[in-house]
Amino acid sequence: MRGRAQIRKQNGERGVALLIAIFALLLVSVVAIALIISSGTDSALAGNYRSSANAYYAAMAGLEEGRGRLLPTNGNCIQIPVNGNCNQQPILLLPLSQVFYIINPAPGEVVAPEATGNPATYPDLQYKQEFGVDVSTRAVTKVPSISAMAGLPGPNFKWVRINAFTEQAMGNGGPGVDVDWNGTIDSTIPLFYNPVNQPAGLIVQTIRPPTAMQALEITSLAVLPGGTQKMLQYIVRPLEVYSSSQLPRFTAALTLAGSNVQFTGPGNNNFYIRGQDQCPGSMLMAPAIGFTSDPVSDPSYANIVAGAIPASNYQGAPMNPGPPSAPSTAPASIQGVASPSNPSGMPLGSNWMTPGGLDAVVQDITAGADAVIQGPATPASFPPGMSPTHPMTIVVNGDLDLGSWNNTGYGLLLVTGTLYYDPAATWEGIVLVIGQGNFVSTRHGAGGIDGAVFIAKTRDASNNLLTSLGSASFSQTGGGPSLGKGINYNTCLVNNVQGPITYKVLGFKEIPLLN
Repeated sequence: MRGRAQIRKQNGERGVALLIAIFALLLVSVVAIALIISSGTDSALAGNYRSSANAYYAAMAGLEEGRGRLLPTNGNCIQIPVNGNCNQQPILLLPLSQVFYIINPAPGEVVAPEATGNPATYPDLQYKQEFGVDVSTRAVTKVPSISAMAGLPGPNFKWVRINAFTEQAMGNGGPGVDVDWNGTIDSTIPLFYNPVNQPAGLIVQTIRPPTAMQALEITSLAVLPGGTQKMLQYIVRPLEVYSSSQLPRFTAALTLAGSNVQFTGPGNNNFYIRGQDQCPGSMLMAPAIGFTSDPVSDPSYANIVAGAIPASNYQGAPMNPGPPSAPSTAPASIQGVASPSNPSGMPLGSNWMTPGGLDAVVQDITAGADAVIQGPATPASFPPGMSPTHPMTIVVNGDLDLGSWNNTGYGLLLVTGTLYYDPAATWEGIVLVIGQGNFVSTRHGAGGIDGAVFIAKTRDASNNLLTSLGSASFSQTGGGPSLGKGINYNTCLVNNVQGPITYKVLGFKEIPLLN
């Protein structure tokens, strides 16, 4: 009986191992399926992120091509406005009715953003969201992208739009932005950027202020082959050496800014500073040496007169020949028409009259420079490729010694320390010595500076920013037996390198795409 019961018990337990094995297999299968699904989800998320990132950077590439092609030094500059000298402001302004596109179609593809009724040509529906009118009603100019290099395809952006914009447009279909805080959102007046109007910068004004430049909007649409899309937008403003719509920007061949400025000339007939504009066709007569201080209460004028001998070598307005011995007919200062008999005048620009303002100028120029060199430096550190048709912006943080450099530089040279100038060298453009404010030359040579020179002391010997401009110093004691060119005022060369040297980004955002 016991044997039979044991056999029955064993028969009742038969198949339990199989059930356990099946259950374990199911559990392993569920875990495996979960891992597969999780892995697929991760892969999908990674793929989506990768596509989104690729579209983002493709759109960024479009923005940067648009920003770069606004520059006059760009060989493929877009003529905005068309003035015969690619985008050198100020000439004409870009009206709201004019829209420029850079198009970047794939092979066999048509990109026509102005064809808003054709979804196959990547229409620009966003424009109507911003301006309330279809872009097809505007004057549209299209130029091809230059992003493809050496036969390789460029980034997958489809078009880049460049246009003027308004307070209403800044809302991208929303309420807009009241940049001048007057309680209304304007929809008809293009926005300007005025560096004097800080901290806002952007202004709404029918009559363009002398220190303002037009701000522009750059919008880029990128579409990947898989369909992923991104639309990004910049608000940019031109960064010029001296932001003003009035010409000339520098109103003397040599400007010494600050109080108690020092001027030492060689005291012989072989060194000249000429205020007569050397730009062909110009009849402009500027001071040979300008200054910014009050000529009555400050010794700057007397210091200049004492060092500028013989007077006949310093020719310009209102003195021709140079600084007279009697102060009653003193040279016009850079403040406008100030003289001992009329000490008040319009300032050159508030940001060029204070250490803080000039320090901001230095920072802006440095941000847009072709080369930033740490001093003490020599011309061996200059980048290659400078030429009359390709001027450069070179910044030297510290001292620069041009000794024995028998060459010609083109563009803008900014030195924050002492500039040790060799008159055997020639510079065509603008020379700024802002910081320590020292220009020193103890040599002689047949070279010179054509354009304009501006010197200001904004920092002390420890490189701390001053509270007011110090004593800028110009010393040329090396006039030798050979006749050099000296310093010759030339508004053509000044304007050629005036800029914009870059278009500075004021705002950046991603725009939700319209369905």
